[in-house]
Amino acid sequence: MAMNVITVKKGFPVVHRQDKVMEWYLIQKGSVIRQYEFAEIVMGANSIIGILEQQWFACDYIAREDTTLIIIPCKNSDDLHTILKTHQNFRPIFLKTAVEQRHQALSLYAKLRKKALLLHSSAENFYHDYQNFCAETGISELDFQRMEHFEALSLAHKAENWEISSSNSLIQGYLRDYLQLMIRDDNLCVGAIMEASAQMHRYALGIEELANYLLFNRDILWSDSEDDVFHLYMDLTARLTDMGYDVSGPKESMLSLRDVMEQLDVYDPQIMDACSRAAENCQISLSDKESRFRIANEDCVTHILTYAEYEKDEIREFKNMLNQYASLEDPFSTDKDVRALRKAVTDKFYEIYERAFFVSQRTFEQPSPILSMFFNFGFMDTNLLGVNETNELMYLNESLGQFRYTHVYTIYDWLTQIWQGQKEPSRNDFDLDYAGYLKQEIRQGNLSEEDFEEYSDDPVRKVRFEISNMFRITHRATSGRMSMFCPILTSSDVMGPFERMACTASKLEQAINRVRSLDYSVLYRKVLFSDPECGINQEWIQKEVMPDIILVPGIGARGVMWQEASGVKADTPARFVFPIFLSGDMLDQMMITLGRFRWEICRKIQGTYWNDYRERSLTSEYYDYIQFYRKNKDLSPEVKEKLKSTLSHARNNFREVFVIDYVNWLKYESSGSFRLNKVSRDIMIRYCPFSREIRETLTTNPLYQEAFNKLNISNEKNITRLNALYNKYRAAGGEITTDLSENLKFYQL
Repeated sequence: MAMNVITVKKGFPVVHRQDKVMEWYLIQKGSVIRQYEFAEIVMGANSIIGILEQQWFACDYIAREDTTLIIIPCKNSDDLHTILKTHQNFRPIFLKTAVEQRHQALSLYAKLRKKALLLHSSAENFYHDYQNFCAETGISELDFQRMEHFEALSLAHKAENWEISSSNSLIQGYLRDYLQLMIRDDNLCVGAIMEASAQMHRYALGIEELANYLLFNRDILWSDSEDDVFHLYMDLTARLTDMGYDVSGPKESMLSLRDVMEQLDVYDPQIMDACSRAAENCQISLSDKESRFRIANEDCVTHILTYAEYEKDEIREFKNMLNQYASLEDPFSTDKDVRALRKAVTDKFYEIYERAFFVSQRTFEQPSPILSMFFNFGFMDTNLLGVNETNELMYLNESLGQFRYTHVYTIYDWLTQIWQGQKEPSRNDFDLDYAGYLKQEIRQGNLSEEDFEEYSDDPVRKVRFEISNMFRITHRATSGRMSMFCPILTSSDVMGPFERMACTASKLEQAINRVRSLDYSVLYRKVLFSDPECGINQEWIQKEVMPDIILVPGIGARGVMWQEASGVKADTPARFVFPIFLSGDMLDQMMITLGRFRWEICRKIQGTYWNDYRERSLTSEYYDYIQFYRKNKDLSPEVKEKLKSTLSHARNNFREVFVIDYVNWLKYESSGSFRLNKVSRDIMIRYCPFSREIRETLTTNPLYQEAFNKLNISNEKNITRLNALYNKYRAAGGEITTDLSENLKFYQL
């Protein structure tokens, strides 16, 4: 079995989180960092990247220094059996690194769990002490509703204490004996490694849960909004100082709280500096101290509009409009006057948003908590949302990081990317990109040729184009209330705790990975590779392109597939839009969104031939199937009647009929539960095939057997051809790039 060697430069990734596990990487020389939130694990020589992963890499692996790695073609127990049978000297290396890496993960898990428990107990104890101080001195307690929402640590994926103790004993005293026993037999060795892998997967999920718990709850001790335990003590010492009381007790508690924050090691250095200064200089009179921020006491509408540079008369006018909207008995009424008011409020919201956004980009200052909630969640007024809901939203605002990751953006972050020139504006509802829109304006006489260059690079106009088109349209579409939509977050929109509805990057990642595990080719595109100097003139290769996902403010019920590609080229990211709070099922919405993507990317690639049956493709065959289903002899009368009903339900939209079949294909047919008819199943098998693991479980079924066997034979032929091509390419001096390697892996999926 051939094993290639690669070198990765310091700071560059070996693999990314969400990459499919298709091979392992044995560190021959150098070291690699396995990156988690708040923590990292350093992997040295003989460590193996991927040995304890399952299906998808759980985090990023970054070269800590220039690192040499041996690529091991292994992704499951069958591959592992083959390798250990061929290379028996690998048995002790593989097993030892599996046990040691499992122990590293357990150690990190135990460390983070200790921090999470410390965070919870400290918050409870310091708040209880605060209440006692207030009772002893006769000072009234400040309202602190955050404690009502603060829950103890509860893990869905946890390591038991006995597992930690067992691993400690094994590593510290019995590792050599254990290895000598297990390497005697392939089955024992493979079983031990795969058992460690399954455990490691659970620990990794637990580590992610612990990191999220710390990330979401760390603001209970210290937050930018000053609605936290530490600032309770600051207020207490200020009032005690005014009354001439001794503050040594509360000051000691503040110093102890600072020490706890240092132990947790989850706060920025600037926060720790501010905490230390406040604890050391706590004897400040209440008259000299800034009043504590309480969002329920703030005039949030005035705060937002003043920031957006509105005049007092304009602010008063908008507040009157909001009060009129808030007083409606039924804000979702279809009455003419209510619709007119809703439209006026909606138009004003986007005008305010645009003006406030431009101010935020000019000032280079971090937006206040109220502005951040406006930009990211659509919040404007406590009276409209409710005090409890506003407080819950404010706590969530302290953890905005969970809504950001590679390819995942809040709408504010997305507009910032456009402002900075990192991203181009999306296409409008006439399918025109920004440049195409400007050219249309020239043709219509609304713009001169001289203005084209200036407008093309104008960030203000680009952001306005994005807000007027993509943002406004998808904001309404994701809400699920097209005719009754209002962009401002109100209590009538809330259908449960915000944390449960939160459309976090982690939840999106899990949903998209679930679809990728079923339909492995869903995000792959064919792109052209050429290197004539080394013998490859033209080779179409498969490349996976992850979509950009944009989170719009408010609560919604569905996702939107806005663009199948960012640019003219097919290998640019698609653009999906989801509400930042999703009331529906995340996986269902991701399946629907990716189904629409599959249809639209095929249309883009096929161009004018997308529905021409002579040019075989997913859309052309499906279009032909739906258009002529009444004459299809392979469909029974009952199936034809059902298809007629489905067409009516989809308003004769062929794409939506395909999406219904696609969701049923993934949800039911992947587990052997039949939902599709003979014709639609045949199309799905050929254009949306299941992953190898699922094909192997279904291949005994006659309905799938022939098609799956054809696909497997075709894949084997491609693997053989590509291996020969790559060997010839290497011999001619060519370098096997990441894209070329990924192309070969595609046919192994």
